[in-house]
Amino acid sequence: MTGPLRWLAALALCAACKQQADPPPPPPVAPLPAAEVKRAQDACKAYVDKVCGCARTLPALEEPCRLARALPDAVQVGLDVGASTDSTQRDVRQVQDSVRKIARECIEQLARLPAAGCS
Repeated sequence: MTGPLRWLAALALCAACKQQADPPPPPPVAPLPAAEVKRAQDACKAYVDKVCGCARTLPALEEPCRLARALPDAVQVGLDVGASTDSTQRDVRQVQDSVRKIARECIEQLARLPAAGCS
């Protein structure tokens, strides 16, 4: 091959490599199932109701009650961000993970209340 043809062949080869190197876009993230959303909302509401009810008679639970009140709102904000058309796929995955962690925290904290004297 002569000089210009060699460069054209090299460019064509690089272009072919570039096309093969680009991965396909990731599939869209599926929304959280309705049952999982309801479980998260119910778990956090139950925890807030229980810890704040017990805080009336157990002063040690006043601070956990105050902090718990933000949990249902945090779940809702996560769901709203995940449903927004402005959210990237990465954002959606992160807020879904966050909603799951909040739900788990509500469930675990609710289970710990009897040990704190809240039955």
